[in-house]
Order: sequence, then C-alpha cells, then structure tokens
Amino acid sequence: QVQLVESGGGLVQAGGSLRLSCATSGLAFDMYTMGWFRQAPEKERELIAAISWNSAAGTTYYRDSVKERFTISRDNAKNVVYLQMNSLKPEDTAVYYCAADRLRSPARLTPTTVDYWGQGTQVTVSS
Repeated sequence: QVQLVESGGGLVQAGGSLRLSCATSGLAFDMYTMGWFRQAPEKERELIAAISWNSAAGTTYYRDSVKERFTISRDNAKNVVYLQMNSLKPEDTAVYYCAADRLRSPARLTPTTVDYWGQGTQVTVSS
C-alpha cells in the first residue's frame, strides 16, 4: 500500500519559515518525480515545486510566485521529500499536498495525472 504522509505545516507570521516533509512508503521512491501542490480556499490546486527522481541531475521546477523563497529537495535513502519555505506571505496560505508521479518530468506534473497524493497539511501565514 502506497502512503505519502506530509508533516510540518502550521501557523506562522509573514516573513517566517516552515519546512514541510513528505514521508513515503510502498513505492519505489527513487523512480518517481516528487512534487508539492497547494490549494487555497475556492482556488484550483496548483503545482508549486517538483524534483526529478534523481536530485543529482538537478532537475527542479518552481512556480514563479515561490522562486527564490521555496526549495524542494529529496533524500532517496530515507524516501522523503522536503519543501523549505522562507519569507512566507499571507498569500501562501493553503493546504499543501505531496504528490508522486512515475512518468512525468517536474514541470509537467498536473493535479489530474499524478499517481499518488498525500493527505495534505495546512499552512497558514498571518499578516
């Protein structure tokens, strides 16, 4: 059984930082592109960062609104993907979801085509 479990969300003031983790089990982690999506109330789920199966290859994707503030990384030995979020803004408030995709490169992940989802973790940034 495949499981993706996010942690690290919470309430933070604007300008603060959070580090999200997504622990996986039941899948060949090092064969999957991993991504982080987020969904704010009444908005569509959007891809914000993704990383190729082999982080040494250096292939990552970032949505423009999070570039220079967020960093995605992975530890294939621990089957975990991380999202370091710095300089957080109120508009970053959303539920953040971890996702795994066997076929697509980082920039091509979409909400309708990923293979597996985590349950989501709430991030709230106060002004």
